[in-house]
Amino acid sequence: MKKKTILSGLVAALFSASGFAFQPFVVKDIRVEGIQRTEAGTVFSYLPVKVGETMTDEKAAQAIKALFATGFFKDVRIEVENDVIVVVLEERPAIAQVDFVGIKEFDKDALKKGLKEIGLAESRIFDRSMLERAEQELKRQYLSRGLYAVNITTTVTPLERNRVGINFAVDEGEVAKIRQINIVGSQAFQEKDLLSVFALRTPNWISWYTKNDQYSKQKLSADLETLKSYYQDRGYIEFDVESTQVSISPDKKNIYITINVKEGEKYTVSSVKLAGELTLPEEELRKLVRIKPGEVFSREKLTETTKLINEKLGNDGFAFSNVNAAPEIDRDKKQVGFTILVDPGRRVYVRRINVSGNTRTRDEVIRREARQMEGAWYDGEQINRTRTRIDRLGYFDEVNVETPPVAGTTDQVDMNLNVKEKPTGNIMLGAGFSSTEKFVLSGSISQNNIFGSGRHLAINVNTGKVNKTYSLSFTNPYHTVDGVSRGFDIYRRDLDASTTGVANYKTSSHGFGVRYGFPIAEDNAIGVGLSFDDTHVTTYFDSPQQYKDFVSKFGASNTTLLLNTTWTNDKRDSLIYTTSGSLQRAYAEIGLPGADLKFYKVNYQHQKFFPLTKEITLMLNGEFGLGDGYSGETLPFFRNFYAGGMGSVRGFKSGSLGPKDVYPNDENALGGNRRLVGNAEFLMPIPGFGLDKSFRFGGFFDAGYVWATGEKMRLSDLRYSVGVSVAWASPFGPLKVSVAQPLNKKSGDQIERFQFQMGTSF
Repeated sequence: MKKKTILSGLVAALFSASGFAFQPFVVKDIRVEGIQRTEAGTVFSYLPVKVGETMTDEKAAQAIKALFATGFFKDVRIEVENDVIVVVLEERPAIAQVDFVGIKEFDKDALKKGLKEIGLAESRIFDRSMLERAEQELKRQYLSRGLYAVNITTTVTPLERNRVGINFAVDEGEVAKIRQINIVGSQAFQEKDLLSVFALRTPNWISWYTKNDQYSKQKLSADLETLKSYYQDRGYIEFDVESTQVSISPDKKNIYITINVKEGEKYTVSSVKLAGELTLPEEELRKLVRIKPGEVFSREKLTETTKLINEKLGNDGFAFSNVNAAPEIDRDKKQVGFTILVDPGRRVYVRRINVSGNTRTRDEVIRREARQMEGAWYDGEQINRTRTRIDRLGYFDEVNVETPPVAGTTDQVDMNLNVKEKPTGNIMLGAGFSSTEKFVLSGSISQNNIFGSGRHLAINVNTGKVNKTYSLSFTNPYHTVDGVSRGFDIYRRDLDASTTGVANYKTSSHGFGVRYGFPIAEDNAIGVGLSFDDTHVTTYFDSPQQYKDFVSKFGASNTTLLLNTTWTNDKRDSLIYTTSGSLQRAYAEIGLPGADLKFYKVNYQHQKFFPLTKEITLMLNGEFGLGDGYSGETLPFFRNFYAGGMGSVRGFKSGSLGPKDVYPNDENALGGNRRLVGNAEFLMPIPGFGLDKSFRFGGFFDAGYVWATGEKMRLSDLRYSVGVSVAWASPFGPLKVSVAQPLNKKSGDQIERFQFQMGTSF
């Protein structure tokens, strides 16, 4: 038999078929040779001719190109044998496996997933050009993390059945560290003060976490803008960064950054004028001007001025207002005047509210917090209020609000609410440690957003020596559409005070209740609840006499019908990372007639946050509690107020402050019917962490005490402590640590300088 090659794949790719013309013939049969994985039917589907049809040189060229275009074949030939077409194929190898060796910086499974998205994965056809692109992208990822000495060796190993194995061998090397940052040309300020505002740093004790000693072009650009703001906020309006040089050592381990600056002269403000279309009275707008004549120029104050005027216009529906400050520089006098040009634009309204980013939380849970309504005039204040209310739900790490214009209109915008969800369940652990007491743990499980519905469920199970608690609480914050909440509680609580700083006794309580909450204003709500409680008290030979007297008078088992009322005024800007605003809470607990015990307890708390700087917030907190019996009865001792420990006066053992039992148990606290607590704390980011909101450092001053019935309240009784605290929203859950030093320890006080509370989120 004689075969004739009509066209080979390489020839077909380079030349037109007309150069290899042949006499057309009628195809008797078609055979495919050389395939191992590809089905013959797949090959037939790409051929432009079938048995019984006429084969031409144009159709042969089409067949070659079509088969090459599949990417399955390394070579394609078409031969003819007695009017039979023979398609001879050489398949490209398939990828049998992809392996990584030496990779520590990245997750291997994530890398394989990324390669699969670009077509480099097991069972796919091997393409060397694609492999080279993958290698370059992997190297780029390493460079972005400061691993400039990385070396990647890619090996392709032929395997049986026309397959290959791909191996990425990576020598990551050491992370290149910033060894020096120099600012050349700075004279007005010390270099160390300028570098303190940079995110990029030379290595320090916390660099292992912040990674701020690793060079990043984006971070450097941000730092240069911060440096410019630093100068311009202090009068240097013509400050400029002339050039930057970034060099790396030959061993690719050290990076050196040099910044050349031109400071210019320091300017004061000569005048501030308002011009343009003033839709509001000029006197009202002038109240918003923060930069004043005679002051040193500050870009921050100027920016705040334009921002406040924009916000004021935005509250009146002018979403696209444009406020700019035009400077008039007098270099001889070193003064600068500003004309603030106001262009309110057209008044607009909100067409639609869009919600995104919520994978678990239902849209309605987010939408019901919106204070800007669809179809209403744009109101910047209500839009900000919407963001704050959604943030205070506690379900999200981030809440972003955008108001893009509607295409094709001049008077409409949409409000886009984009959220980033966080775990809303908590497994909380509370712990304390002292040299005289054992390690004590308590815990609870709660889910604040069941099935994304915004409803709260909490299960508290505590099997410690002191507290044994089994409770179930459920709350629906929107029992009605207008925000009336309803909740249910059922519990069993056992308390053994013998191992604490409290006098010796035991109680076993069980009960259930229902509660409602009513919003009465934007930031105000009241709550009403009714519950039934049955408590059994056990006293011992060494229990305080007043405890024994109570049991003798009222019996060991008592029932109480409790009426609970609360009032809350919450104006905090954020539930997670509060920097401004206030919180006021008051509650009353009354044992109603008809049950065994008749008493009342009231408590009031006022907490206020003052932003002192961009980074530092002052938190002031005050609490006062009062309780007593009525109708000739007394406040049950097991409902007394206590103070000391986390949440009141740190540095003293939890619940240990206040009246003590008589000898020989004169260190055991009895609690009291009046409680006074005050706290002052400076909150700020941890040094070296920048503005990372997952960490917060505090320096605090605590004061507090508890007084018994008939005892005179004297401020001289207050206990004081100072110390430092750290709060970390860690990947494992919230963690709070405090180290405190009592300032006026007195006889009988129990000290606990180190205290912490930790939890795990899910």
